[in-house]
Amino acid sequence: MRLVTFGDGDGRVGVLEGEEIAVLDVPTMRAYFERGGADETGERVDLADTRLRAPIVPKKFFHTAGNFREHEEESKRVGWTHEIAPWIVFFQNVDAIVGPDEPVVYPEHLTEELDYELELAVVLRKPGTWFSPEEAADYIGWYVIFNDITARDIQRREMRSGVFSFCKAIDTFCPLGPWIVTPDEIPDPHDLAMELRVNGEQRQTSHSGRMSVTIPEILSHYSPLGYSAGDVLSTGTVSGVAGFSPDAGSLYLRPGDVMEAEIERIGVLRNPVVSWQEAHGEPAPPRVRW
Repeated sequence: MRLVTFGDGDGRVGVLEGEEIAVLDVPTMRAYFERGGADETGERVDLADTRLRAPIVPKKFFHTAGNFREHEEESKRVGWTHEIAPWIVFFQNVDAIVGPDEPVVYPEHLTEELDYELELAVVLRKPGTWFSPEEAADYIGWYVIFNDITARDIQRREMRSGVFSFCKAIDTFCPLGPWIVTPDEIPDPHDLAMELRVNGEQRQTSHSGRMSVTIPEILSHYSPLGYSAGDVLSTGTVSGVAGFSPDAGSLYLRPGDVMEAEIERIGVLRNPVVSWQEAHGEPAPPRVRW
């Protein structure tokens, strides 16, 4: 099953069935998880007559990193000040979330090194804390694609202290979608092909089986922080990011680019990159040096 948020305003919630959406009797996707589900209203909406939104805006977005060792290995090419060690975690800014086909705004007054990071994310089915990897399956609700947009020049400065988050939490830097997929459609989340393309060109190619830890281990490890129903937890990016490439300057995102983040059995999350002028109708503010 695929759950979607669609329409105008805060959106409505439904189940995607082919080219139709079966509307659910629940105000938000987060409420769907908090209530433990919802009934269909009987109303149907043609997918072609509406637009998909970010499927969920969680109470908490747990941003984890370092779970794909291939990403740490590629970071060594650029002399990163701190290693991308396992068990990195911080909270993402949920107000930065955008949905499928919504633009990522290039804040040219803040960064000149805008990068992409394809990630598989998990939606928590129910609240919980202090549980083991063996118990984690009871908390895994659904799966969704996350594109972790990052301003590398800001991150490089933040990393002098070993702490970073601003570089990833700027408005529109959190594309999420295009829908949430139930575990029954993904028998093994560690057996999924992953690929990110920019303007049709393959940039990141990997496989969820390359994680050095398992999703239940990740969920258990951070469970002391406490999960709410509908919280989202990312599982880290794979190799192939622009910033760790020998020719990074030619690969950073620019206005006019289109990103396609794809994970097998889930779908494709597509987002264009637009200039500040296009997004806001006025020139970007004066340059800020981090």
